Amino acid sequence: MTYKEAKEFIEEANQYGSVLGLTSITELLKRLDNPQNHLKIIHIGGTNGKGSTGAFITSILTAAGYRVGRYISPTVFSYREKIQISEGINTYYITKEGIQEAIERIKPICQEMVNDGYDHPTTFEIETAMTFIYLLSQQVDFLVLEVGMGGRLDATNVIANPICTVFTSISMDHMQYLGDSLEKIAQEKAGIIKPKSPVISCNQNSAVIKILKDKADECKSSFIIADFNNVHKVEYSLEETRFIYPSNKEAQEFKIRLIGKHQVKNAILAIEVAKVLNKVLNNHNYFISDEAILSGLYQAKWDGRFQVLDTKPYFIIDGAHNEEAAINLRETVEIYFTNKRLIFMIGVLEDKDYKSILKIMAPLADTIITLTPENHRALASDKLANEARLYCERVFDCGNIEQALEMAYAEAKADNIILAFGSLSFLGSLVKILRMRKEKTYNKN
Repeated sequence: MTYKEAKEFIEEANQYGSVLGLTSITELLKRLDNPQNHLKIIHIGGTNGKGSTGAFITSILTAAGYRVGRYISPTVFSYREKIQISEGINTYYITKEGIQEAIERIKPICQEMVNDGYDHPTTFEIETAMTFIYLLSQQVDFLVLEVGMGGRLDATNVIANPICTVFTSISMDHMQYLGDSLEKIAQEKAGIIKPKSPVISCNQNSAVIKILKDKADECKSSFIIADFNNVHKVEYSLEETRFIYPSNKEAQEFKIRLIGKHQVKNAILAIEVAKVLNKVLNNHNYFISDEAILSGLYQAKWDGRFQVLDTKPYFIIDGAHNEEAAINLRETVEIYFTNKRLIFMIGVLEDKDYKSILKIMAPLADTIITLTPENHRALASDKLANEARLYCERVFDCGNIEQALEMAYAEAKADNIILAFGSLSFLGSLVKILRMRKEKTYNKN
């Protein structure tokens, strides 16, 4: 099997849609000898912040000297970004050969399952199985595993014994699948909690905390809250953020380079996870020093999340695609760019709450440029533009990314801010086009 053939098989499985449930993934992994049972897994659920928190945790573990696998979704710059290994200062994506070899094992089993009366595994289920196969073969010390959607019925929830379970902020998203209230969504996400596996959550809505704690109590699992209220002396700059945590005699100063107030929240969640891991793994010759926590937090990187790509004018990309993420993005913009002229490039998927996103963000903009992401679920740019005009007088419907980028640069002066946000599915393409533009300019000069 070639890499192209392996990718085609994965993509063809898109015809089976997005199916919540554990029957197919359980059977698939059983026939693959359950590779997930041989990995030390940190399971991360939540709505916003899973990727950033995972980046902080991975960086801390790497700084402590461990080889760490990650499974993320969605990706921004490369398909192979989905499955990663970090070791030392380097991060590697799954190799093409790794994908080929995994799919060579998975493909015939999928057909056997269909012959035996099971549903064909979905793309996400195939990719989840591929993750376990590949990272086990690569002998990682830990796997930082992000939930795809929800929790209880997500394919990643096939794991039985995570070393700990982590919850980032839980808010309204994927309502058509998870429920029409915060409580229903929290119940679904709490479904990843396992017996006697420590649970660490950021502080959040009291109803959500109660649901998570009740589930933890039911599973006889300890429950820890990383309390943002214990942070003080926060200093923001576009280079780094400094803060003191916790606010008692054990307080330390930490520095992070991920930008935004919400990233401090994600960082202290990672700090508490590291403390729990030290307790859980104390008898297994694993240890995370205070120096590793300090260094890991500072070294953590997470592309596509308030990432500065250029400075004259400032060009920033961010994956804010739901209401809470838009609130976080607004807070960040207000911290760093008060009294600056803002030009927004926005593209979203149709199933996202774009009306709430615009209500939160659009009033900040001098100019809004809409585009249609290259995704079958994309919201048409003209529809987005019509909604944006409720909050901003200068709105341009540019249709595609290239035209939107040209318009943004035509509009922007050196001291203006261009902020591209919305679906992660268009940010990767945007970065590639921007790099090509820079190369052409450089070659001319």
